[in-house]
Amino acid sequence: MQIKAQVGSVAAIAPAAAADIKAAVAEAHRTHKRVILDFGGDWCPDCQVLNIYFHQSPNAELLAKYFIRVNVNVGRLDANQDIAASYGVPLKGVPALAVLDGKGKSLYAQNKEFSDMRHLDASALTTFLNQWKP
Repeated sequence: MQIKAQVGSVAAIAPAAAADIKAAVAEAHRTHKRVILDFGGDWCPDCQVLNIYFHQSPNAELLAKYFIRVNVNVGRLDANQDIAASYGVPLKGVPALAVLDGKGKSLYAQNKEFSDMRHLDASALTTFLNQWKP
């Protein structure tokens, strides 16, 4: 399952992100999955590459079986900074992922590991998903 990315003004983006995360945590708790918060933006080429990798096999299957992904729009790094900080994601580069358990507790927060995704291959994401699946 994937929660749709927020679009619109910065003022409209932040409340949508919080609601999306809350819904994802509830679903993860119910289905015994984990939540991946995917902080990024449409302007970011590395975010676009990561999105492509999420849809390729075996990543798509791992994502569907073990995770609920929430795209958190960071605008031009001027939106949802508080949400990123609350999960320990410094947003020094995007994309950045956080992994939450079914109660919303942060299990892991990236610090620029995928911010150069266009120079990594899809297996980097596969390794990440296998490491953090429940």
